[in-house]
Amino acid sequence: MPTDDGSSPVERTRLTRRSIVLGAAAAATLARPAIARAGFGRTVKFGLTPVFLTNDLVLLDGLRKYLAEASGFEVELVQRKTYQEIVSLLVSDNLDLAWICGYPYVAFRDRLELVAVPQWRGRPLYSSYLIITNGRIVKSLSELRDDIHAFSDPDSNSGYLVTCASLMAMGQRPEQFFRRSIFTHGHRNVVRAVGSGLAMSGSVDGYVWEVLAETEPHLTARTRIIARSEPLGFPPIACSRRRAHAPELAAVRQALLVMGNDPLGKPLLDMLRLDGFVPGEASLFDGIAEMARIVRSAT
Repeated sequence: MPTDDGSSPVERTRLTRRSIVLGAAAAATLARPAIARAGFGRTVKFGLTPVFLTNDLVLLDGLRKYLAEASGFEVELVQRKTYQEIVSLLVSDNLDLAWICGYPYVAFRDRLELVAVPQWRGRPLYSSYLIITNGRIVKSLSELRDDIHAFSDPDSNSGYLVTCASLMAMGQRPEQFFRRSIFTHGHRNVVRAVGSGLAMSGSVDGYVWEVLAETEPHLTARTRIIARSEPLGFPPIACSRRRAHAPELAAVRQALLVMGNDPLGKPLLDMLRLDGFVPGEASLFDGIAEMARIVRSAT
């Protein structure tokens, strides 16, 4: 999770959660029977895109340890600055699997296979939020003409595609509609940009905004939601189709699917504010695929 520099109540709460995770990890190590290291000598490379949740080193280390322990394979977490870098590594088989976004998933659907989809608030769905600096009196996207607008990443569904498709449905293009747009390369950074006045409006992952509203309410309090998209497929974990039947991927997939019932995995899900992972269906991403088609047809 994102970290604060000062000793705020949020920081103290976060430290408590970290203690719980570490305590659960120790308990799980003692309670779980020794697992035969089926993947001894084989490291599974798991890519992560630069979303705000990957800033917490304790969370990252806990995720890596859980997946390794539950799957029987060594796991390496691979991070890059942009979605494009991670997706390029994935489709070229330089990663075994990656937690990506629905937009690149549909763009490479013929080359990617779903591994698992996170479930949030009971569904494998989320929405894109259109936010503005708190205090502005506007109610819709059409009123944001000539704004400085913050996007997350050009390959992000909630942080770019949704707003882009909405503008094109209005006969507009982002570069014509907005005075200027910036890419922050992180949904938390979109919230920070809009809240600080660096940008006047922004496109952000609704799940990220809602988690920030719980963990860092001083950030979201400076913003206001003026629009929510329809529910769309939650950013999935995917692998190359060429590697979809590899035994190590089957083991990691199973580890993800049972994470909510594991004494080491459940506290990590709590930190992520996720219910768990489900197998997911490609049809979850049909809405994103349609928006991608609209954008392609207008370019």
